[in-house]
Amino acid sequence: MAERTQEFLDFGAGVLALVSLTSTVLWGLAATDRRLLGSAHRLLAQGVHRGLAVAGLGFLALHIWVKVAEDRTSPTAATVPFTDNTQPFLIGLGTLAGYLFIAVAVTGAARSAFTGGGRSGLWRTLHMAAYPAWGAALVHGLHAGRPAAGWVTAAYALCLSGVALALTLRLRTRQRDARGGRP
Repeated sequence: MAERTQEFLDFGAGVLALVSLTSTVLWGLAATDRRLLGSAHRLLAQGVHRGLAVAGLGFLALHIWVKVAEDRTSPTAATVPFTDNTQPFLIGLGTLAGYLFIAVAVTGAARSAFTGGGRSGLWRTLHMAAYPAWGAALVHGLHAGRPAAGWVTAAYALCLSGVALALTLRLRTRQRDARGGRP
C-alpha cells in the first residue's frame, strides 16, 4: 500500500497540479463572461476559480516536495530555474512556471490593491502571466518525466484544446464588443 501511494505521488501529484491549474484557467475565463453569466454566477465562477487555484498550488507544492524528497531533482533546481543537472531546460520550465503561478496567485489575492489609481490594467497584465505559466507547465509535464502514455498525451491535448477554445471565445467576444456588438 505504501509503495502504491508513493508511486501515485511520484507521478500523480504533478498531473493533479496540471489538471487543477488547467481548470483554474478555464474557470477564470468563464468568470469574465458577461453575456452568459449574471453577476451571481460570475461570483460563483470566481469562487471556483480561486478554490481550484489553491488546490493547484497545493498539488504543485506536493509535486515539488516529492521530486526533491526522492532525489529526482535538487532543492536548488526546484528553486533556481534552469539549474537541474539532468534536464535543465525542462525542469527549469517547471520551476519558472511555479514562480509565475505564485505571482499570479499573489496578485489575485491582492487584487483590491490594484483597484485604485487606474492600476487595474497592471493587475490584468500581471494576472495574465497565468497563460505562459500554464503553457510552460504543460511542456514540463509532458516531457520532463517518464514517457507519457497515449492517454496522458491525449489528456494534455484536451487541456490545450479546452484552454485555446475558451481563450479564443473570450477574445472574439471582446473584439465584437469593441466594434459595438456587431457579429
